Amino acid sequence: MKPRFLQLFLLLTPLIVGCTNQPKAPNIIYILADDMGYGDIKALNANSKIPTPHLDQLVNEGIAFTDAHSNSAVCTPTRYGTLTGQYAFRSRLKSGVLVGHEPALIEPSMPTVGSLLKQADYQTACIGKWHLGLNWAKKDTTQPLFHGGNLWDIFHTENVDYAARVSGGPCDLGFDYSFIIPASLDIAPYVYLENDQTTAAINRQVPFYKDESARGIWYRRGDVAEDFDHTTVLQTLTQKALDFIANRNEEEPFFLYFPLTSPHTPWFPSEEFAGKSKAGVYGDFVAMTDDVVGQVMQALDNAGIADNTLIIFTSDNGSHWLPKDVEQFNHSANGPFSGMKSDVWEGGHRVPMVARWPEAIKAGTKSSTLVSSTDLMATCAEISGQLTPSSACDSYSFLPALTGASSPNEQRTNIVHHSVNGTFAIRKNEWKLIDAKGSGGWSLPEGNCTDSLNQQLYNMHNDSSEQHNLYNEYPEIVKELNVLLETYKTGNEAR
Repeated sequence: MKPRFLQLFLLLTPLIVGCTNQPKAPNIIYILADDMGYGDIKALNANSKIPTPHLDQLVNEGIAFTDAHSNSAVCTPTRYGTLTGQYAFRSRLKSGVLVGHEPALIEPSMPTVGSLLKQADYQTACIGKWHLGLNWAKKDTTQPLFHGGNLWDIFHTENVDYAARVSGGPCDLGFDYSFIIPASLDIAPYVYLENDQTTAAINRQVPFYKDESARGIWYRRGDVAEDFDHTTVLQTLTQKALDFIANRNEEEPFFLYFPLTSPHTPWFPSEEFAGKSKAGVYGDFVAMTDDVVGQVMQALDNAGIADNTLIIFTSDNGSHWLPKDVEQFNHSANGPFSGMKSDVWEGGHRVPMVARWPEAIKAGTKSSTLVSSTDLMATCAEISGQLTPSSACDSYSFLPALTGASSPNEQRTNIVHHSVNGTFAIRKNEWKLIDAKGSGGWSLPEGNCTDSLNQQLYNMHNDSSEQHNLYNEYPEIVKELNVLLETYKTGNEAR
């Protein structure tokens, strides 16, 4: 029995464990899809052209959040916020993402969700896409890590010691076990790292690859390990996650952070899922992603632990689904929202978020609670009966929303949005102020915008698709939100 477990649940669900009336700490699985939109899940978008039976089941058996957001519109900063409870713009990364050979972004002293739950006697595992930088060892410490090219297209990596332990990864940040790829599936190096060691030797370098027959099937050139096959990475990671669940220590709860490589490019659905959707290769890869969720759910059933396992599914940002894709397939991957991955418009960061925990969550619940991906830390702290670390200054517990319980804890009323180029937006209740003319990303770059106004103001309750800029109509709200945004940017905001 874990003494730190949430006292709140003594009031909510008096579970019988052995001969006691004390609740048992729940297992926690956090599945983070890569570039999947709000509109991809059939249960959240009746017009979706993609079959998602397992995610639909999660929606029907748990809770769906309709106002959930990634803390950034691109990969790396969202992952930073998810694990630390802190907006990534407070780190050294002010825009963009990291690539495979860049150093670790999370400082060694920074608490993570992994280290927090490890303190509460959880078994902790990270399996999947890392994309938070790693400290690769050098063969010759007097020389640079690599020569020539740039971080996105490195020419020579002879000085990277792939056989040495990599620091700054999951095992240095609170995870007992890890099996990861360094970055996205289209960013080198293409290697598996198990407990911060490569699993096979680097035996070749692949050139830039692109399949001209369909969009989204491509990856950058770089080093490849002998056991690495782009087309089977999702299957390999899934099996590792299933193995972890099956081989866990049954006497202790576990936390599995499971960041998927899909449906990010390259789109490589297996043969079983080819043609499964009516949204092209992307849709087929989303269908395969849904099947991964189903396999995890089945593993929980097989182990007899589904009832006391909190499983959360969400995405690191919106889908990279272009207007031409919407037109071709009549499928809106980002639902009714404007923009896409990279943008500070809603399509860039309004994400699907579904959770199931049969012993605590009422089936078929919908919640309009404002949630950020940074909120995992505070939620896990409350679940495990611990204080939220002071460094997790941007994290608010959404446990009361999960359980429907009242809580004295402060709830989130505002949230900061951040785009690929570092554009900010601030949301407070129904109002959203964007500190730019355009999308802050790829949909409408600032230089392509002809609007005379330098900012945008939208009422998200009445205009969630951001079609009517009310900047001139509500100057006092614009002023208030600019002041609030500045406090966040300077680090002076009050909790």
